[in-house]
Amino acid sequence: MLNIHDILETITMIEDEKLDIRTITMGISLLDCTDEDIQVSCRRVYDKVCKKAENLLKVGEDIEKEYGIPIINKRISVTPIAILKAAAKGDCVEYAKTMDKIADTVGVNFIGGYSALVQKGFTKGDLDLIASIPQALAQTKKVCSSVNIGSTRAGINLDAVKLMGQAILKTAELTAQEQCIGSAKLVVFCNAPDDNPFMAGAFHGIGEGEAVIHVGVSGPGVVRSAVEKAGDCSISELAEIIKKTAFKITRMGQLVASEASKRLGVPFGIVDLSLAPTPAVGDSVAHILEAMGLEKCGAHGTTAALAILNDAVKKGGVMASSRVGGLSGAFIPVTEDAGMIDAARCGALSIEKLEAMTAVCSVGLDMIIVPGDTTAEVLAAIIADEAAIGMINGKTTAVRLIPAIGKKVGEELFFGDLLGEGPVMKLNTNSPAKLIARGGQIPAPLHSLKN
Repeated sequence: MLNIHDILETITMIEDEKLDIRTITMGISLLDCTDEDIQVSCRRVYDKVCKKAENLLKVGEDIEKEYGIPIINKRISVTPIAILKAAAKGDCVEYAKTMDKIADTVGVNFIGGYSALVQKGFTKGDLDLIASIPQALAQTKKVCSSVNIGSTRAGINLDAVKLMGQAILKTAELTAQEQCIGSAKLVVFCNAPDDNPFMAGAFHGIGEGEAVIHVGVSGPGVVRSAVEKAGDCSISELAEIIKKTAFKITRMGQLVASEASKRLGVPFGIVDLSLAPTPAVGDSVAHILEAMGLEKCGAHGTTAALAILNDAVKKGGVMASSRVGGLSGAFIPVTEDAGMIDAARCGALSIEKLEAMTAVCSVGLDMIIVPGDTTAEVLAAIIADEAAIGMINGKTTAVRLIPAIGKKVGEELFFGDLLGEGPVMKLNTNSPAKLIARGGQIPAPLHSLKN
């Protein structure tokens, strides 16, 4: 039974420490929406998703009011569109426009799944979708795109890496008048999970059911407050405090997911217990690391502190829910984290340090603004580096880079809302063009042979 202390603690977490449910995401299968005529296929997609998700917004708002828990985003993810495109003739961008129309009709913040899974090779549908990404993201507002170019089991598709370097640059160019925002809605994965509720990388995996409800929790501010209150304790005691705090955060996500599942009549999928920051003061993963004892995020010791944080969050979360999945850990998106923004601006945080940090956290090089004259080959090489970390370590890694067209190091882009803002970060511009041009498949590591 809850006592008065539990109730007051929860109120403090929500009102003062910015605890929230970051997203309720409904995943919907489109495998029965294929047709040779792309217009027929798009109508099937529109009708099915709108019917399945017609009450998603209302249910989220009702739960928010009844329980007093902020639910920031309501989102939809769908089967990778490249699978539908394999059967359809016509312009793949029609699917993106349909997805954008669905988002407006249903009232969700984002819709993900303009995606392809090409870790081991391409189908015609995959190639059509990848080629269409720049136009699709330039012509829509709420559509998010992702491409999985590698896995521990398959290795890395270097031809796909090359194409995605080109796609990121072209997308930024086509949305240059909108702060290059198209590239902020495009993620390149290694080991992409099928059940991720967070954008821009969410899609409904082909092994998932007809429809499912996933919930992504947040709470960097709650963890930071707990760390600050801990004082000068040992690192093992600090890890225990973080673990207990993550347990409390995840229990709230479990409650919301169960309620949403019951009211929508859709199976409960997973709770993603990732610490997802925002640009708001007090809602920063970087500030947690600094509360742990770093003068500034990016200082030597940052990777170790992040490893402790990520591990403790996972241990606490899995005790609170038997359905933990997605990415689940600590996110480090530069423009979406007030502490990361400050560290990047003052030069304490470099892209090389961020790459090291990605070896021990949830995702990868996320929401990083790079110079507008960066070549597609350099972008591709950054993707290859990050994918190699994911492949070798058997973890999900991702890249979301935003080339700031017309801007140089030190200048800034401003996206607003959850996407935030940040400085253009310096890159090593020595050319990797010959490496990227080799193409082919980077072989899977030996430890992928587990049978």
